[in-house]
Amino acid sequence: MISREDVEFYNENGYLLVRGVFSTEEVKDMQYAVERTIAKAAAAKQDVNHTWQGDYIPQDELKKLVLKGFHDLQFHAACFTRAVAHPRMTGVLTQLIGPNVQLHHTKMLVKPPEQGAAFPMHQDYPYFPHDRHTMLAASVHLDDADMENGCLCVVPGSHKQGPLPHVGRYYLDHRDYPVSMGTPCPASAGDVLFFNYLTIHGSDRNKSSRPRRNVLFQYRDPADPPSRETHIDWGMGMMVAGEDPQYRQYHAKLELNV
Repeated sequence: MISREDVEFYNENGYLLVRGVFSTEEVKDMQYAVERTIAKAAAAKQDVNHTWQGDYIPQDELKKLVLKGFHDLQFHAACFTRAVAHPRMTGVLTQLIGPNVQLHHTKMLVKPPEQGAAFPMHQDYPYFPHDRHTMLAASVHLDDADMENGCLCVVPGSHKQGPLPHVGRYYLDHRDYPVSMGTPCPASAGDVLFFNYLTIHGSDRNKSSRPRRNVLFQYRDPADPPSRETHIDWGMGMMVAGEDPQYRQYHAKLELNV
């Protein structure tokens, strides 16, 4: 899926957009699963607004915005189980992380038309810090994404700065790190944007009449231990390539909501 030059670009810039990782049919399956998950959550009265709170947007505007976010997608639909270990995904991951690749967690991020919430600029590091910083995100696009419907923006090379001080829970001060400072990464449905968890990224609001549906898979080298146990999901620890060189068992504190 990618060349040596692509790997060098990722190492230098902290991100890489890979085109056509998923086929049209695979995208359709995931689109349907996203809509079904949202509908089932609503029926179970578990559908909540996950818009980030803070002062990065005036409060009167913030309260009008919506973000749909759900974790552990592979427990909702089998198409996501296939996607996290898809051969075209692991073909990229093993070149960016190494021969051993472990799933950390999955989630969906849906920005509805015209009121989809922004993501202030941030690093993912504060949410699940690791010692060696091998953690990366694979943002799978289920819709064509551009600046009008809130595509992701990244700051090339920012991963080299290491962890930065964040505010709130957790984003960078919007006065110093506006979304406009980022490089837009427009993408088509089926494309995947890979970026290191230290890479500064964010996105603007969805101002269009189109949805922006993404699913996000976070991966790491299993030999890269967490600095703090701050984020444990049901599906953590699943190997998608190679093996875990150490024997271990994962135990999450589970609470079932139906």
